Amino acid sequence: MLRIEQLGKYYKANGHAVRALHNINLDIQKGQIFGIIGRSGAGKSSLLRTLNLLERPSSGKVWIEGEDITAFDRQRLHGLRQRIGMVFQHFNLLHAKTVTENIAFPLKLTGEYTSDTIQARVEELLELVGLKDQGRKYPAQLSGGQKQRVGIARALANYPQLLLCDEATSALDPETTQAILRLLLDINQKLGLTIVLITHEMQVIRTICDEVAVIDAGEIVETGAVVDVFLHPQHAVTQSLVAENQALDLSVLERKDQDLDRHLLRLSYVGSSTHEPIITRIAVQTGIDIAILQGVIGRIKNTPYGQLLVELRSTQEQSDRVEQLLVNAGVRVARISISAAVEVH
Repeated sequence: MLRIEQLGKYYKANGHAVRALHNINLDIQKGQIFGIIGRSGAGKSSLLRTLNLLERPSSGKVWIEGEDITAFDRQRLHGLRQRIGMVFQHFNLLHAKTVTENIAFPLKLTGEYTSDTIQARVEELLELVGLKDQGRKYPAQLSGGQKQRVGIARALANYPQLLLCDEATSALDPETTQAILRLLLDINQKLGLTIVLITHEMQVIRTICDEVAVIDAGEIVETGAVVDVFLHPQHAVTQSLVAENQALDLSVLERKDQDLDRHLLRLSYVGSSTHEPIITRIAVQTGIDIAILQGVIGRIKNTPYGQLLVELRSTQEQSDRVEQLLVNAGVRVARISISAAVEVH
C-alpha cells in the first residue's frame, strides 16, 4: 500500500539547513492502522505530511499503490490528494458553514458530483460518524468530539484509500479520545481503510494500531507489531514512552531484607494464555511459592495481554525450573536484578 524509501527532509532556517527527517524507511500494508509515535519535535508531523506531499521530501521516495508520488506533476498530485483524507488536531472546520456544508465542501471542489449525489454522501457520512441529527448546526455549536467527527466525515467524503491523522485526539479529553479511537477503528474495519496516525501518547497506539514506528530526532529508532514493541521495547526512547504508560513499578522492591534467595521475574502473556491460571498450576506442581508483587491485565487493540512482577523465594535451581515451566506455557520471562532495581529506586 505505502512504502517510504530513504526519506529525508531539511528546512532552511537563518540560512542554514536544519534536518527534520533522515533515512526513513517504512512499509505500511493495506488495511492497517499504523501508528507513528514520538515526542514533540521528533519529526512526526513532517513525516506524516510527506505522505501526501504537503511537505515535499528533500530526498528519498514515497510509493503509494506502486507509484512514486514524488514524481507526480501538479495535476496528478491534485488527484492523489483527493484520494488521501486528512484529520487535523484542531479540526480545521469552516466556521461559517454548517456541518453538512463542511462535509460537502471537498465533494463540491471536485466538480464531479451532482447536488443529489453530494447530499446522499453527506447523509451516509453523518450516519457513519454518529452525527445524523447534527447536519444543520455550525461548528461553534458542537463539542470538541463532535467537531472531530465532522473532520473525520469530511476526510472520508471523496472515498479515500488512505486516511492520515495528525494528532487527531490530543485536543480532546480522555473519554472523548476513546470514543474517537473507537470510531477510527470502526471505520478501518467497515471500509478496510488504511490509516496512518501520529501521536505522542502510547495509549493511543495500543488502543487501535496494528504496527508502530517510534521516531526520535528525525529518525525511526524502532518498528514492529504493537504487542511486541509495547511489551518488549528495545530502544531507550521506546522504553521511556512505554514506562509512562506502564503500570509495573519497581519501587515495590524497596525493602531492607536483601536475601540472596530472592528471584524477581517480569512475566509477559499475550493472547489466550493471559486468562489462564498458569502461575497457580506451576506453584502447585513445584511446591514453590510465587508471590505476585504487581501486575496489569489489559488489551492491545484486540489482543489480551498481561504483565506481572513476581518474586520467588527459592534456590537458583528451583528458580530455573519455574522459569522453564513458564516458558513452556508460552510466557515470556525476563529476570530482574533485585540489587540493581533497588539502587535505581
